[in-house]
Amino acid sequence: MPEERPAAGPTQARSPSAGWHSNGAAAESPRPRMAKVYFYYSAMNAGKSTVLLQSSHNYRERGLRTLLFTPSVDTRHGSGRIRSRIGLESDAISLAATDDLVARVHPEHATAPVACVLVDEAQFLTPEQVWQVSDIADTLDIPVLCYGLRTDFQGKLFPGSAALLGIADDLTELKTICHCGRKATMNLRVDAEGRGVREGAQVEIGGNDRYVATCRRHFKDALAGRITVRPDVRAPH
Repeated sequence: MPEERPAAGPTQARSPSAGWHSNGAAAESPRPRMAKVYFYYSAMNAGKSTVLLQSSHNYRERGLRTLLFTPSVDTRHGSGRIRSRIGLESDAISLAATDDLVARVHPEHATAPVACVLVDEAQFLTPEQVWQVSDIADTLDIPVLCYGLRTDFQGKLFPGSAALLGIADDLTELKTICHCGRKATMNLRVDAEGRGVREGAQVEIGGNDRYVATCRRHFKDALAGRITVRPDVRAPH
């Protein structure tokens, strides 16, 4: 969860007239804290949506308002819906590639203060939208938490992820494991027979029937045809 502004304690109280403590000492002005852009990235099935929903719950439990966004291109769970593999889910604002995030957040914030903006599947943001994310933090002073994949099925950065890696204030890798026990860093796309897919469109929405998180070694082995990964088993043979 991002840094939170500390509530003023008894020793921080000022008199209404002059900004002095009751004991006569000059009060120190608190250092202003700027909101940040956070990017939590990983391979498939690392629990990104689970962490997002838990973070939103933590804010809301304290009476703070959050806005959740999910790109409209991902319709696996219906439009405007975030669902995790362990069953957590929430409504979200569906975001088209042509939408301006600042224009979506600003009127909401003016109506009722927004404490945090959270974006699921952030790899599908356009580079322009990533800069808009930074405007939300820098201009509206609202922290933005983005969750997404780093690379596609060919090991190439998604444009949205590349932009976030470049300008986010805080980068955190959420870890998952390959079938061999090593850390999984790659997203292998497989066909119905479990063979690694080398060519195709960068964006092809799918779940466990189409993608497997692997380490780099087994990613290369699958693309070279040395192993296959059955979608229903998730282990090589």
